[in-house]
Amino acid sequence: MNHLPLIIKREYLNKVKNKSFIIMTFVTPLIGVAIFGLIAFLTNLNKNKERVIDVLDEAGFAKELFADTTSGTKYNFIKDISYLDALEQVKKEEKYGLLYIPKGDSFEKIAKKVTFHSKETPSLGMISGMESKIARKLTNLNLEKQGLNIDKIAAARIRLDILQESFTGEKTSKFSGGLKLIFGGAAGYLLFMFIVIYGNMIMRSIIEEKTSRIIEVIISSVKPMQLMLGKIFGTSLAGLTQFVIWVLVIGLMSIIASTFLGVDMTEMQTPQQDMLKEVMKNGDMQAKAGAILAEIRALPILNLVIMFILYFSGGFLLYASLYAAIGAAVDNETDTQQFMMPILLPLMLAIYVGFFTVIDEPHGVVAQVFSYIPFTSPVVMLMRIPFGVPIWQQLISIVILFATFIGTVWFAAKIYRVGILMYGKKPSYKEIYKWLKY
Repeated sequence: MNHLPLIIKREYLNKVKNKSFIIMTFVTPLIGVAIFGLIAFLTNLNKNKERVIDVLDEAGFAKELFADTTSGTKYNFIKDISYLDALEQVKKEEKYGLLYIPKGDSFEKIAKKVTFHSKETPSLGMISGMESKIARKLTNLNLEKQGLNIDKIAAARIRLDILQESFTGEKTSKFSGGLKLIFGGAAGYLLFMFIVIYGNMIMRSIIEEKTSRIIEVIISSVKPMQLMLGKIFGTSLAGLTQFVIWVLVIGLMSIIASTFLGVDMTEMQTPQQDMLKEVMKNGDMQAKAGAILAEIRALPILNLVIMFILYFSGGFLLYASLYAAIGAAVDNETDTQQFMMPILLPLMLAIYVGFFTVIDEPHGVVAQVFSYIPFTSPVVMLMRIPFGVPIWQQLISIVILFATFIGTVWFAAKIYRVGILMYGKKPSYKEIYKWLKY
């Protein structure tokens, strides 16, 4: 009789009714939302604190550069005071800092002597912003001094965005590569985290039943293969249930935090994001933003969704069977360490190849080879698909993946059949190899 559905049901209900599982299912997203809410609150609190910087401009050109208050920083211009007196005044009044722009015989000498004094080390964004403004102004003044017309120079600048188009007429842009990497990288990393978290859950479940000797009763009426598959599928469904609940709770809590508590997650902005907003007001950048949206719409969304489901399922089941075999072979989690590295290495290699090879050459030899290796294909191929992979290559990779899963299940079941009843002895690779011959 096929007991697999009963085992899956038992394993699933056993997991979802567990108190620690229920608590972590609802507490984890609450903690996540609370952390982001705290970050948002602290960010807003930090932004509400106004920093006052005195500016002593002896060169007399910076007034228009720092006229507006940006990112919680107010620039206060002072005059008729010496450099040393200004520095003492800033210290006495406990202002954030002093920006000193001296006189000079040349603009190059002025640039070398511009100084910023502060009690605390200023942020990189603040210093970079002041540097870019002053440098741009000094450059323009230097060009005017040499008799050059700034407006004509600006008008003479040529902006170039190379149009990209495939031989089939499909138009792309330099932005599309980054977007495709983000989509593929997010999918690959999500699979990686799911395997690590819920693969360990399967392994611990088997170890617990083995050490409690419950497994001896179960194995008397159920085939080892069915028991192992039941644990894999049941725990996988429990993990999927937990993941869906996490997404729903995080979404619900974010809405509650924004609506009733007044915490706006979108206000978690850095000075660099404020600068980006200013840049986006430019017409050219708005056009580029429109191009990016067009690139997103041009992504093979249906292909990505279907293949994500297939690779996610196949990749997780493949590694879950290995986790199950490890759980059956050992008596405690301490003994699992010697067997974990061979499982984690292909996953880490897949992440490395995905982020460092696919981004450089998504259709190169290395990327294609690792797209067919079943232990790396779920991550690497998911990262390649947004760049346009022929369907036949995807189908071949999927077939190899699920065929390897079937072979791995057979391999793991032989270890499971013997190891599940072994107690009190730490197994070695040599001994596990002998189990495969039984």
